[in-house]
Amino acid sequence: MSSPVNREPVVDALAEVWNSIRAACDGLSASQWEEPTDCPGWTVRDHLSHVVGIERMLLGDPAPPPLTSFPEHVRNPLGEINEAWVESRRATPGLDVLREFRETSDRRLEELRSLPAEHFDVVARSPLGEMPYRRFMQTRVIDSWAHEQDIRRAVGRPGGRNGAGEATLLVGCADNMAVIMGKLAPPDGTVVSFVISGLMGRQLAVRMETGRGSFVERDEDGEPPTTTLTMDQEAFWRLCCGRVEPVRLLGTGQVRVEGDVVVGHQVLDAMAFIT
Repeated sequence: MSSPVNREPVVDALAEVWNSIRAACDGLSASQWEEPTDCPGWTVRDHLSHVVGIERMLLGDPAPPPLTSFPEHVRNPLGEINEAWVESRRATPGLDVLREFRETSDRRLEELRSLPAEHFDVVARSPLGEMPYRRFMQTRVIDSWAHEQDIRRAVGRPGGRNGAGEATLLVGCADNMAVIMGKLAPPDGTVVSFVISGLMGRQLAVRMETGRGSFVERDEDGEPPTTTLTMDQEAFWRLCCGRVEPVRLLGTGQVRVEGDVVVGHQVLDAMAFIT
């Protein structure tokens, strides 16, 4: 008798994103695997090696030997682990890394679909701290999809947009705007409005009260916001993922700041929280 298969949406989201990664990488030439990306120091192959490494680690596979020195873009212990997996495949042809990714993602999906539904509610330790397993898997959706877009941008193969991966990332980015405002700590009463266009666009407003940021309705008190930031959904998540400097998007008009420009630029500079 076969094992029961759960109907957990986050597992379906992972399957969708991983299938899209396969499509993005299928048929890449040897030179395309070596293309640089928006992540400093990483090529197209390195992004796929990273995803392979994380999922193999979660499967309990042996880790590569730890590195003794690290490039500048490695800034924390998790980054050191990630870089070891990437470095261990730098001499591996991209096609072989893709083959390993197919095998690894298939193993992970089989494992995830065999878990009882209640397992996704269990709070446990993860590389990102304690959280319900479902939330941790949502971070895997976000990470996998962000790296898929890094690959697609580098090789000129747009796609994978407006699906489960981007939806999950946009929710995470939107939810974090109040946290960012709280860390910046502008004066109480400051309201920053985010006007995000696109198929999955949305409008958010964050008000500072007693030193904390909280979401409010944009016209709650009838007063105009202190600052309005206008951009499309791609610019929004690229800023949150640290994939582009705000000055570049401001220079091309992809981001517009109205109202208090100083506050607007402070928020833009602080938006990168997924790196």
